[in-house]
Amino acid sequence: MSTEKFERGLAPGALLLCHAEPDAVAAVAPLLGERMPLLRAGEGWSVIVPEGGPWRDGGEPVDRVVTGWAAALAVGAPWPVLALWWDADRAGYTLASGFRRPVGYVWLANGTPVGEDEAMRTFAARLGLDPVLDVQSLDRLTRPEADADRASGPAGAGARARLRGLLAVLARAGITLPAGLDPGEGAERLGATARALPDVRRTGTAGRHPAAGPRPTAEGSDPTDEGPRPSAAGPRPTAAGGRLAGWMPWTGGPGARALALAQVAVGLPLTVWGLRRRSGGWTVAGALLVGHGALGVAHGLPGRT
Repeated sequence: MSTEKFERGLAPGALLLCHAEPDAVAAVAPLLGERMPLLRAGEGWSVIVPEGGPWRDGGEPVDRVVTGWAAALAVGAPWPVLALWWDADRAGYTLASGFRRPVGYVWLANGTPVGEDEAMRTFAARLGLDPVLDVQSLDRLTRPEADADRASGPAGAGARARLRGLLAVLARAGITLPAGLDPGEGAERLGATARALPDVRRTGTAGRHPAAGPRPTAEGSDPTDEGPRPSAAGPRPTAAGGRLAGWMPWTGGPGARALALAQVAVGLPLTVWGLRRRSGGWTVAGALLVGHGALGVAHGLPGRT
């Protein structure tokens, strides 16, 4: 994607907001197959900061990538995932929650709304927002601005203002982004900012477990390094004080087997649908679900420990 295109609007970027504590998110984030910064984002919320590899190197649109990621996380865990995304031409969000169809909204770079009003109301209902005050605030984000077509301000300013307006409403639901994670910034800059923040940790990938956070290091070393890796005989990570532990694939328990079978059942048709639509984001999400589900099924086989 060319630099000239970025000059016309926002550099592609995204934020994945998860309605769970960082420990719970870290337990299921390996589904995404990418190592990314993870931070607390308010009371009961966490944020994963994608660093742009899939859309920078693979050419897949940012909205497709993060929509697939949000769906994969939401199916793999009992809490919703909100993906905020933007690029040179548009900005928007996708909310994924369990096995329900994701809901989203889109604005053009100048802030012109091109989504459906009903989607915004569904979004508010699924997050448990106030049906009067919050919905009224969200409705204002679906109305065209009187000066949206004027060539004033930097390119993409209208879309960025819409995302900030959305976050202002979500602040009443407990979301507070860490300092410097501003919607509209490019993925590389967001990643660098996130890595420099205190209490940052890195999500794991399939077959590896997430780092427990920054550790004391010698002078000059990187405080965001992985930290000590658990030995093969060491304890497996748990989430949210053990509330999700019974659902993790390595436990082999009935909850883990049920979740694994559900992931395979959802992942197979999702992969086929993504291939037919030539959508890399949905294909990857389906493949991740199938792979993670198969891992859970394998751990649940007799004779496995």
